[in-house]
Parts: sequence; C-alpha cells; structure tokens
Amino acid sequence: MNIRKATFNDLDIILKMYENARIFMSCHGNPTQWGNSYPPVSTLQQDIADECSYVCEDNGKIIATFYFRIGKDDSYAKIYEGQWLNDSPYGVVHRITSDGSRKGTASFCIDWALSQCGNLKIDTHRNNQIMQHLLNKNGFVHCGIIYLEDGTDRLAYQKCTTPLF
Repeated sequence: MNIRKATFNDLDIILKMYENARIFMSCHGNPTQWGNSYPPVSTLQQDIADECSYVCEDNGKIIATFYFRIGKDDSYAKIYEGQWLNDSPYGVVHRITSDGSRKGTASFCIDWALSQCGNLKIDTHRNNQIMQHLLNKNGFVHCGIIYLEDGTDRLAYQKCTTPLF
C-alpha cells in the first residue's frame, strides 16, 4: 500500500467512497455522524487545495482516503472530562474511510499519519463503535470529550510515539 496526496482527478472516487461509508455507518448503528451528505464536496475540494487530503492506493487503485494535517485543530483547544496526553505539536486525522477491499487499511493510514508527526489526535462519534475499536486496537488513549463547532460532542483520542520530556 502507498499513501499520496489526493488530486482533483481523484475527487469522483473519493466522493463515491464517502457515499459508501455513509451507507455502511448507517447500517452499523451510526446513522447520524455523517448523515446523508457529509462531507460536502466543497470541504473535500478545499482539503485537496490545501494539500491535506490523502489517498491510500493498493496496486494503483485507491482504497482509502483521509484528511491529515500537522498543526493545531480548533476543535481540540478545549477538552472535557479528561485531558490530552501532552501539549506538544501534533497531527490530526479526520474523515478516514476505506472501500473495505483490504483488511487493515485504516490502521495502515493512521500508522502512516503517526509516522509523519509522532503525536496524533483523532476524534470519533459516540456511536462509531468500529472506529473506537480501531483506535483502541492501535494503542490510542481515550483522553476525553471535545465539542465541534456545531455543538456536537466527540470522543477524543491521542497517541504519542515521541518522548514526552
């Protein structure tokens, strides 16, 4: 598998992948996290323009996509019912999904992101049991609750592979 920055030529594949992810999430007890239209096309276009949209390829075929950026995320400025592992610079992953064709793809993408920065924060919806399991399996620590701009809460996780001193 290979990770690369997404291009506008990848947009149709990425859109289809998110459409399938929304159906999958709805069928697996999580119908509200992405609803019927998240993420909007404009967000994905901006992610590509900002060079924060990535795809994972297997033998030249796109099998996963995600947002990754190193730097502060406003949603993570305040955490409730817990605390972050550290205040060091970090990377964030959002909107990760795969086409389900290869086992371990999401873990591969998250490991890649962690290898880029050594300190990674990620959040997920309370109903997204699959993502919670993935994060726990990959050694992430549940740190507390964050609130998005729209007021909805998310479970916040962090993993750090760099020394804390």
